[in-house]
Amino acid sequence: MTLTAPSAEDLRRMMTDRLTAAGALRSARWIDAFAGVPRHVFVPTFTVRAQGGLHRYDREDPRWLAAAYRDTSLLTQFDAAGVATSSSTRPSLMATMLEALDVVDGNHVLEIGVGTGYNAALLAHRLGSERVVSLDVDPGLVSAARNRLGKAGYLPALIAGDGMAGCAEHSPYDRLLATCGVGRIPDAWREQVRPGGVIVANVGYGIARLTVDSDHRAEGRFLPGLAAFMGARPDTDGVSATAQEHASAVLSATGESRAISLPVDLGADMAQFLSSLVHPTVRTVVLRNDGGQETRCLREPGTSSWARITPLDVRTARLEHGGPRDLWAERRSLLLHWVSAGRPGAGRYGLSVDRDGTHRLWLDEPANDVVVLPEL
Repeated sequence: MTLTAPSAEDLRRMMTDRLTAAGALRSARWIDAFAGVPRHVFVPTFTVRAQGGLHRYDREDPRWLAAAYRDTSLLTQFDAAGVATSSSTRPSLMATMLEALDVVDGNHVLEIGVGTGYNAALLAHRLGSERVVSLDVDPGLVSAARNRLGKAGYLPALIAGDGMAGCAEHSPYDRLLATCGVGRIPDAWREQVRPGGVIVANVGYGIARLTVDSDHRAEGRFLPGLAAFMGARPDTDGVSATAQEHASAVLSATGESRAISLPVDLGADMAQFLSSLVHPTVRTVVLRNDGGQETRCLREPGTSSWARITPLDVRTARLEHGGPRDLWAERRSLLLHWVSAGRPGAGRYGLSVDRDGTHRLWLDEPANDVVVLPEL
């Protein structure tokens, strides 16, 4: 008996069924969108992380089509340093964020981060192309996405520009979806969303769902799951520092040293979530020596502040640090609060963004402030 490889339509249906069974897709209109939009059209070549390395797929690879419909992020562009700068996000996360938008027919949506164009196609399928504006800093990505969207039958407005500035030309919007990572919600996003509108964005390692009020404040909770998108880029000219470069800068630095107690496992999900909120500009690289000993390197490039944290056992570590900021002290206070609060999950935390741009992290209720997050 000859086995026939699944068609693109079969793979799309199977992916949609899996997302629905897992609860990532819940509404009929979004199920229809995922079942109808061909992901493979938007990723003619891509790279995936596998077994500690990278594997590149293209149309000549017999495994390409099936790989395009896996629930994984597909890396589609790298800068000169080899750092990934664009991807197609894993479908389960895309579905979760699109469902969180809570769109209704007639909504006007701004997407920050065109990427491959696949997410814009899903929005256009659900709402109609005329209701979708997608913005990206990279003109090359915009041009490629426009071609692929056209082949798939979608014609949303695609614009090359600074995503942090939004797109006032087509505002106001009922919904704003950011498919790039940010440390703070830009003022322009709040100003360009109608009162009662919703912003869904990756802030640090969390996904925040915020509602905009009549004063253009924004407030809401983090979704229960954690995620981290590629950071928003101010332009296409810069080359990102690699993890090795950040680690080398920290390892070669000299400063003060002392023993510290560890309130939590620093590699645990919630420790990373909270640390990303209080330290949006700090780069963290974890190194392990041949004996398995771990050193966590923290570096804040803007101030040249750094820290090396090497656990000695589950409760203590050696801290070496330097620069004008004590990065460990800033991080430690929030981790201690989390422990004293009973180790709540991300879904119990919320974010309020005031009219002046102040970001306040709270637990359970907006009145229960945890910390005013530092400005970028």
